[in-house]
Amino acid sequence: MPFGRAHVLAAPALFMAFVIESWEQLALVYVSGDLGDAFSIDTGRIGWVLSAVALGMIPGALVWGPVSDRIGRCAVCLWSLSAYGVIALASALSPNFTVLLVTRVLSGLAPAGIYTVTFPYFLELLPSRMRGRAAVYLSIGWPIGVLAAVGVTQLLAGRPVELLRGRLLRITVLMLVVNFTFNWGYWGLQTWLPTLLQDKGLSMSASLGFVALSALFMIPGYVSASLLTGRFGRKKVFLPYVALAAISGIFFAYSSSMTELYVANFALAFFSLGAWGVWNTWNGEFFPTALRGTGYSWATAAQLVATSLAPSVVGLLLAQATGFSTTILFITAFLVVALLFAAPPPETEGRDLE
Repeated sequence: MPFGRAHVLAAPALFMAFVIESWEQLALVYVSGDLGDAFSIDTGRIGWVLSAVALGMIPGALVWGPVSDRIGRCAVCLWSLSAYGVIALASALSPNFTVLLVTRVLSGLAPAGIYTVTFPYFLELLPSRMRGRAAVYLSIGWPIGVLAAVGVTQLLAGRPVELLRGRLLRITVLMLVVNFTFNWGYWGLQTWLPTLLQDKGLSMSASLGFVALSALFMIPGYVSASLLTGRFGRKKVFLPYVALAAISGIFFAYSSSMTELYVANFALAFFSLGAWGVWNTWNGEFFPTALRGTGYSWATAAQLVATSLAPSVVGLLLAQATGFSTTILFITAFLVVALLFAAPPPETEGRDLE
């Protein structure tokens, strides 16, 4: 079989299967200490969990090999990986040691199929002159899997699930909603502001100048918020600033003259960005030090989701000819939601970080 497209498609897939196999066998090794705490088991039982995958692979290898000779290599790869995905997820949700041990054994039984047929399948596809070199390159998937397991273990050493437990669950949910809605209220307007201004009669050059002036008004907004938050606290500055930003948005939506348009938007820029400055601080003070980086990463992700969706949704509204006022009010509604969800979190001004 001459080298061609089939090899280009098969090689990365089989390489990744080898990476997954390495990951599967070693990932729990690097968090074995946590197993004892999570399931209240001693080192003897931890050893059984760590051996479970290999134990499951013994019958798995003996079964999947003959099956692959009967139904084909590709079919075995697909069924093996599919079964592994379901069982591995189940093992992650194990409520006790017994369920964990059983699912880990099954996690070895399932991927043994693709592990067993990876090299035979790849060798059968390759031309004779390339077989030796290519098979060796495929083996590099093993150390890549080791590195991936180590890297992810280190990345998750903040235990993200802790953000959803106990007292942190409530604050995490509130934090995510505020980050999403507040960023939508800002980004949904900024991405379409030049277009909206042109709908109000401004030229492209004038609308860009308008945006530039808005950016200038953001600076004193930040400065004022900085001066006030140290005196009055995070909440007593953030909530009024968001409220005033929402009021400015409504005023902007119903501006009947160019002067009103300018004043409303500059007020919106001043208060919304001033609030952002406070939120960047307040948002980082909710979580203990061990989880602060993880909490901030979730906050950033929520903001990016809003950044990704807002331009498309607002663009769809404009395409439906909803009009300037309706579009601005829709965007401003997200600021109102942010205001409501920002009211319950505790004040953190003057408190030491945990």
